[in-house]
Amino acid sequence: MEQAILRINNISGQLTGKCPFKAHGGEAGKCPYKVGGFSGQNLDQSKAWSLINVTPNVDHVTPIKVLVTGAAGQIAYSLMFMIASGQMFGPHQPVILHLLDIPKMADALKGVVMELQDCSYPLLHSVVATTDIQTAFLHINVAILVGAFPRGPGMQRKDLLKVNVSIFKEQGEALNKYASRGVKVLVVGNPANTNALTALMKASDLPTSNFSALTRLDQNRAQSMISEKVGVNVDNVRNVIIWGNHSQTQVPDVNHGYILNYPNRGLIEPIQSSVNDDKWLNEQFIPLVQNRGATVIAARKLSSAASAANAIVGHVRDWLLGTKDGEHVSMAVYSDGSYNVPKGLIFSFPVTCRNGQWTIVQGLKINASTQQKIDATTKELQEEKETAMSFLN
Repeated sequence: MEQAILRINNISGQLTGKCPFKAHGGEAGKCPYKVGGFSGQNLDQSKAWSLINVTPNVDHVTPIKVLVTGAAGQIAYSLMFMIASGQMFGPHQPVILHLLDIPKMADALKGVVMELQDCSYPLLHSVVATTDIQTAFLHINVAILVGAFPRGPGMQRKDLLKVNVSIFKEQGEALNKYASRGVKVLVVGNPANTNALTALMKASDLPTSNFSALTRLDQNRAQSMISEKVGVNVDNVRNVIIWGNHSQTQVPDVNHGYILNYPNRGLIEPIQSSVNDDKWLNEQFIPLVQNRGATVIAARKLSSAASAANAIVGHVRDWLLGTKDGEHVSMAVYSDGSYNVPKGLIFSFPVTCRNGQWTIVQGLKINASTQQKIDATTKELQEEKETAMSFLN
């Protein structure tokens, strides 16, 4: 019952900034619980991107312009309300939403705008809903590229890449021509890694560090499965890594992860010894994570939407507000040769973030089994890149 009350108060605390721990006899001034991804105290301005305001009671805060493509779709429908309510950029940063979709979705987009207006979000200054790419990309600070051509029945991956290369070529050119020079880009539409690479290559005036692709959903799935296996709250499961491609070759890796307050409060235990079942970790856990998206589709007859939106919020929030001390998260970013991954791939690594910049965590030891899987996902990404570049050129 107490845990249920704490969960309810966490939802309330996300909106009020109050710590639920204090309401249950916690020591004044100390809040061990995280509320909506933030502690009950003020966010750390020293870690945040310069465009993000994390301080309350500041007059004349400039709204940031946030683009969401595929804005009339399932994922975007879950996402944009989370952005407008402050879950992505914090409770003190106003936003202007730019929503882009194809012309046949224009009427649906109007309905989405009406719903956003009807929510009366204080942080939502205005909405620009359009089917025009220049209007959508003009002076944006953050681009969340959700829209992509979905893989249909009998469609080969090569055909999927060909269609999406044309989409992300156009969007990369638009970023290069119209967006803010410091724009942060997250690609969600699949195949996300290679779509991000396509956009990056057509936005040659922008830094490669401004681009990323989403593997946070895979990380969240892995952490949830570990928490269920061990019997702890998912927030206690830290530093699970996703290496490589957002595909069935992705490599979930718990060898550097740990569990807080386990087996007793105040203790920290490695995930591997907490699970204490190497057979499950090696033979069941990895394919469960790799195939989770397909499992969701089989059950819902639709792809993941709310969980994808939640992962997008976590990805951008950590990128622009900073990761917690001692923790890293998984982001697919431009490879610099770390861990012998060839330069020039968009590859998921463990990263830390500060001031809007990500840094690949260095020096982690990779065992032979994990390395073999990393080699396989690297090979897949190299093949995808070659195919995409043949269409791009």
